[in-house]
Amino acid sequence: MRLVHNSLHDEVAAQLRDRIFAGELMPGTFLDEARLAEQLSISRTPLREALKVLTAEGLVRHEPRRGCFVNEVTAQDLDEIFPVIALLEGRCAREAAVNASDADLATLEVLHDKLNRHAKAKRINDYYAVNFAIHEAIITLANNRWLAQVIGDLRKIVKLARLQQLHAPGRLDQSLSEHMAVFAALKARDPEGADAAMRTHLTRQRDALRELARNQRSRLTP
Repeated sequence: MRLVHNSLHDEVAAQLRDRIFAGELMPGTFLDEARLAEQLSISRTPLREALKVLTAEGLVRHEPRRGCFVNEVTAQDLDEIFPVIALLEGRCAREAAVNASDADLATLEVLHDKLNRHAKAKRINDYYAVNFAIHEAIITLANNRWLAQVIGDLRKIVKLARLQQLHAPGRLDQSLSEHMAVFAALKARDPEGADAAMRTHLTRQRDALRELARNQRSRLTP
């Protein structure tokens, strides 16, 4: 189907981004410009502009004389990214504790009730969805577009790794406890407490991923 939009390369970038996140284009995949242009019924010019967008986001890497490939996220990348996200989202929680109205807190209360129900029922996919909504709500309450932009960019890289940290043993209950600690600080209008609780939450996500990776390696080792 031919794409028709004022900003064609942005729509092409969005389609490729969705295919990457869906696992249709796996890490390390060579992005064949001729084939992609034919699939999308476009010329190579908007495709190349779209690839530049994805390269800037860190989802694609360009290798001279070879072309573009879907990027691969390493353990070192995650070690470097998670502390940064923890600091940034901690700052969001700090600002949210100052900015949140009673109505905002009531909305967060509903989300946390849902989170609790999904955790108790071990509905991990539903938990992920509500978890994401809570993080987005707190970022919105921080009301800082620069924070939101940088966090959004870093999240794309983390998402590229297709991580499942809630499958680590005991992680689901631990994650719920961490979220409730953040929410308690928000309700108490405690900026420092909200900041610290959110940083702890993100740091422990990385710890859970390390444990998951260790468990996977041990299962593969004869």
